[in-house]
Amino acid sequence: MKTKADKIEAYIHSRGGVARFSSILKAGFHPDTLRNLEKENKIEKIGRGLYRLTSYTLGSHPDYVIASLQASKGVICLISALYFHKATTEIPRVIDIAIPSGARANRIKYPPVKFYRFSPKAWEAGIEEHKIAGHKIRIYSLAKTIADCFKFRNKIGMDVVREALKVAITEKKAVPKEIMKYAKICRVDRIIKPILETMI
Repeated sequence: MKTKADKIEAYIHSRGGVARFSSILKAGFHPDTLRNLEKENKIEKIGRGLYRLTSYTLGSHPDYVIASLQASKGVICLISALYFHKATTEIPRVIDIAIPSGARANRIKYPPVKFYRFSPKAWEAGIEEHKIAGHKIRIYSLAKTIADCFKFRNKIGMDVVREALKVAITEKKAVPKEIMKYAKICRVDRIIKPILETMI
């Protein structure tokens, strides 16, 4: 017969290895059982009101999952998105997250996160949904990410941005027309156009 602890573990497992404290309580579990599992190192608190099974692997990008679950309006962007699309050799030291200007940035203890405020039009353009370990993660498309990187080129470094554009065109078969569509939204079309023309 399953114990209460077994049932909580099974419940969190059914939710992709991560569950909110509020949903665990709503499912009828007692906080004491949760605390006991935490003491036994079977679950761990990974954020405000967020628990994960220590035995569960959150796919190939666990930090993306954990960060996304804590930023409801967040979209993975810039270097983090380039890395996801395998369009850069840069390894992100933080998870880059775009939020609409005016939105509140949630306090995230783990993983390290850097928030960028995008205009509403730029924020909602080019969002893709990817499933990682059963969780839906929002990440900008490669074409949109290239445009965003040009927008934030002073923070990222022009060398990194140029290299990403080259990889996107030559290896990832990104469509120049798509890149230019997002470049106009991000108001960097005049910067990207001449560089793009030398590559195609």
